[in-house]
Amino acid sequence: MSGHSKFANIKHKKEKNDAAKGKIFTMIGKEIAVAVREGGPNPDNNSKLRDVIAKAKANNVPNDTIERGIKKASGSTEAVNYTAITYEGYGPNGTAIIVDTLTDNKNRTASNVRNAFTKGGGNVGTTGCVSFMFDQKGQIIIDKEECSREADDLMMLVLDAGAEDFNEEEDSFEILTAPEDFSGVREALEAEKIPMVSAEVTMIPQTFVELSDEEDKKKMNRILDLLEEDDDVQAVYHNWDE
Repeated sequence: MSGHSKFANIKHKKEKNDAAKGKIFTMIGKEIAVAVREGGPNPDNNSKLRDVIAKAKANNVPNDTIERGIKKASGSTEAVNYTAITYEGYGPNGTAIIVDTLTDNKNRTASNVRNAFTKGGGNVGTTGCVSFMFDQKGQIIIDKEECSREADDLMMLVLDAGAEDFNEEEDSFEILTAPEDFSGVREALEAEKIPMVSAEVTMIPQTFVELSDEEDKKKMNRILDLLEEDDDVQAVYHNWDE
C-alpha cells in the first residue's frame, strides 16, 4: 500500500464534495433509505444504518437532515425503493473501473453509465470482468494532525477491535478490516472519540495501472467526471495510479 496516499485522494474528493454538497447529501439519503428498508429505522438495532450515519457525519451532513431521511425512509407513502446495481468495465489502457449505483430507474442508469464509458474511450464489461482485481475491505482514514494517540497505541486499539492491517502514511493512518468487522472497529474508534476523515467499506485495487499518455489521462478523467456527475452513482473504484 505504501506510495499511494489515500488521504491525499480523500482530501481531493472532499474538496469536490464541498463544491457540490447537494450531491453527497443525495447519495447518503439513498443509503439511509436502503439501510432503513433492510434493517429498520433504529440505529441501535441496525449496524448498516449506524455506518451510514457515521459516513454522513464525516461528510458534514446536518443531524436534522439525517433524522429527516430516516423518518422519510420509514414512512410507507413517500419512501422510494432503490435498486443496487454494480457495473464493471475498462477505461484507457485496460484500467479497471467498478461503479456502484442506487437507482429507481434501471434503464436510465444503464444508459448513463454506458455513455460515460463510451465518451472516455472505455467500455462496460460483464459482471466479474474486473472485480477480481480488487479486494473488498473496510477502510478507515485518520488524519495524524487530528489524532492525539501514538501510532503504536492506535494500532493496538484497532487490532484488538478486529482490524486486519494498520498502515502509517506521511500524513495519515490507514486501517483495513474485513467487511464484516468494519462496524466493530469503527465503533471502537468512536468510543475513544478518535475523529475519522473517512470510514467506509470500499474496493481496494490489488495492483495499479499507470497512464503515461496524456490523451489516456484526459479520457480517464472524462469517464470519472461523467460518473461523478450522475446522481444514480454512489461510488466509483478504479486502479489508475493517479
